Amino acid sequence: MGSHIGGAVINEQEDLQTSPPPRGLKVFIHRHWKGLLAVIVIVLLLIAFTLYLRQKQPLAPPAGGRFGQNSPVAVAVATAVAGDIEVKIPALGTVTPLATVTVRTQITGTLQKIFFTEGQFVRLGDALAQIDPRPYEAALQQMQGNLQRDQALLTNAKLDMKRYEALVKEDSIAQQQLDTQRALVDQYTGTIESDQGQVNTARVNLLYTHIVSPVTGRVGLRQVDQGNYVTPGDANGIVLINQLQPITVIFSVPEDNVSAIAKRLHDGATLTVEALDRTNSTKIADGKVLSIDNTIDVTTGTFKVRAQFANTDNALFPNQFVNIQLLQDVLTNQIIMPNAAVRRGAPNGVASTFVYIVNADNTVSVRPVTLGIVDGERVAVTAGLKAGEIVVTEGGDRLRDGASVLLPGPPRAPGAAPAPGKPAAPGAPGARRTRPGGKPPQ
Repeated sequence: MGSHIGGAVINEQEDLQTSPPPRGLKVFIHRHWKGLLAVIVIVLLLIAFTLYLRQKQPLAPPAGGRFGQNSPVAVAVATAVAGDIEVKIPALGTVTPLATVTVRTQITGTLQKIFFTEGQFVRLGDALAQIDPRPYEAALQQMQGNLQRDQALLTNAKLDMKRYEALVKEDSIAQQQLDTQRALVDQYTGTIESDQGQVNTARVNLLYTHIVSPVTGRVGLRQVDQGNYVTPGDANGIVLINQLQPITVIFSVPEDNVSAIAKRLHDGATLTVEALDRTNSTKIADGKVLSIDNTIDVTTGTFKVRAQFANTDNALFPNQFVNIQLLQDVLTNQIIMPNAAVRRGAPNGVASTFVYIVNADNTVSVRPVTLGIVDGERVAVTAGLKAGEIVVTEGGDRLRDGASVLLPGPPRAPGAAPAPGKPAAPGAPGARRTRPGGKPPQ
């Protein structure tokens, strides 16, 4: 039994010694790690070399050749022209009526009737309201009665004076009695003058009971209702009337322009003004300068200008803020191009403004220019550009000096003279042709 067990143990040890070792992944990596490391290093070197070659060599242009690195850049162009440009002064203005009237009663009384509706256009002399006239009619009647009484007394005094004059000649009465009678006549004359004044005052007060519009314009919101007792001391009055046709705009201009504007007005010139909306994109009305202020505001360095507008369509509203373009002068024979063509940078190492000029061979050249007056989307060029030259307005961010461009429509023939809007036809001599596959000829 013991020998059998011992033999079994010996046999198991021999089996363990003679069995093959495990061949797993870890064992393989442990045995061949040097070779694997060499393979990884070689793969990394190949990847780095491939990336280096891609950076050094330009990519082949795709089919058609329009979007490659050296392919023409699509741009928009415009032609510089000779013409007139306007010198305009921008400003912010406030619409101000020529007349703003607060309608108030000039007498006290009960407001019986209101003849207008809020927002109504009224003309000079139109009825607005009615105050109870009965107290003033009675006062007028009383003043007229006093006048008639004193007129009768004066007539009687004059008759007595004539009698006394005759009696004095006959030496029947004393001279003093005649003089007293003459003084009485003068007294009654003065009383009648006073009575006549009171009658006129009563008539004016009676006229004031009928309130009419003092100007032509638009009435605002009613400040008092019918049936209220009104007095001349009411702060808000009855209604506010603004004259809208014509209407004015008051705006401030820098003091540097005062000499030029004053000189043109002194010479009899008419300075036109445009009123635009808050976004400065839509024109509201056209007007002209009416007058300028007589002093400069030292706190802002500006002076005020009043411009008048017909405002027949009521587009301008009192106290409205508008953008103003004051036409100061018109410069003639200027080289004009779109403002979008202007570039700013240092193409030659010096910071300046420049444009891209389109050459006859559909390439561009950098041209420094000197800018003048800006008129909206147009700008005058005082140096560096001639009339008829074509400049790039869109797509210039992707250009450089000598780059090829693709113009709108068929490309222009290399030897053809620049003609804006009329490039050479595809079949014309010298025009670039494309193959059916889209690739340019080699």
